[in-house]
Amino acid sequence: MNNSEIIIIGGGLAGLTAGIHLSKKGISVTIIEKNEFPKHKVCGEYISNEVLPYLEWLDLKISDLKPTYIDKLEFSTANGTLIKTELPLGGLGISRYELDFYLYKKALSNGCKILKEEVENIVFENEKFTISTSEGTILNAKLVIGAFGKRSNIDLRLNRKFTQQKSPWLAVKAHYSGEFPNDLVGLHNFEGGYCGVSKVENNRINICYLTKYSSFKEYKNIADFQNLVVKQNPHLQKIFENSKLLFEKPLTISQISFVPKQAVENHILMIGDTAGLIHPLSGNGMAMAIHSAKIVSELVIAYFNKEIKTRIELENKYQEKWNSNFNWRIKIGRLLSKILLNPKLSEKLLHIVLLFPFLLNSIIKKTHGKPITIEN
Repeated sequence: MNNSEIIIIGGGLAGLTAGIHLSKKGISVTIIEKNEFPKHKVCGEYISNEVLPYLEWLDLKISDLKPTYIDKLEFSTANGTLIKTELPLGGLGISRYELDFYLYKKALSNGCKILKEEVENIVFENEKFTISTSEGTILNAKLVIGAFGKRSNIDLRLNRKFTQQKSPWLAVKAHYSGEFPNDLVGLHNFEGGYCGVSKVENNRINICYLTKYSSFKEYKNIADFQNLVVKQNPHLQKIFENSKLLFEKPLTISQISFVPKQAVENHILMIGDTAGLIHPLSGNGMAMAIHSAKIVSELVIAYFNKEIKTRIELENKYQEKWNSNFNWRIKIGRLLSKILLNPKLSEKLLHIVLLFPFLLNSIIKKTHGKPITIEN
């Protein structure tokens, strides 16, 4: 049986960031991740600059990964009506393949223990957690942080409420070679979905789109769907026809749920997409994952330092901080998604924004936070 002060379930962006933060402060961390590194993931691969001060404080030199620096946005409705603007904060284009692998190596160098195993059961009893894995490993810990992504078998085992609802969303992502500005992120609607396009490192174009499964299932495969639906937007047609697929085939993920989740369940502190998922059109999912890792890490450190006296106080404070930082952004993202997926409403919104361009920056700011401040 292995003992650790903190167990983090999931070695994605949020889980690895929390592991790096906690180990930087001398706390014993074990991260359980079922997948190998490096690995491509379905993701928009854009990080808002709001988290850069925090990444620097963690001694993470993201510039070494040669990201693109993005400060412009273009948005189009399904019929191709287009508007362009400057991004208020801007951000970085970096693949999860490179970023997660970089964070993985940093976590190891910080002293984190990383197990390539799959969690099968979590039991909380007598103020401690006991976790069993598919490899027969048994681990004990004072605290557990859940960072197992958008949807996991662990959610089902924990009987989380959102798993009882079917989700209609499907996401598709791939990298391409071709011509696309380094400093631009494109967000383009099509019938039943929307698509994000931006450059990442090594001159690759990341194209990632979200659609209703009901729209997708009418077609035989991804190629047919892209040709007959996605490319009906003339801007997407031009991008796809001037790009070459670099993956063997696009990656897909289904049953993506945007319904509200709890940030604390079964005494597990949830971070990143495990705690709540913002619609990708907001471009803030990666930054939120990183920010949530900071919030939980600071509270956990305060708990170990006896500044937070009890587990229930820790849980309440974390839920409160999650809500105050992210609930409003998620709600705005959900509202924007409903508007943009309705052709008539999206055209009306774009017409208003064309008349009053400053409104677009205001909308963008509503789904983003201010640059993170570092207190210690």
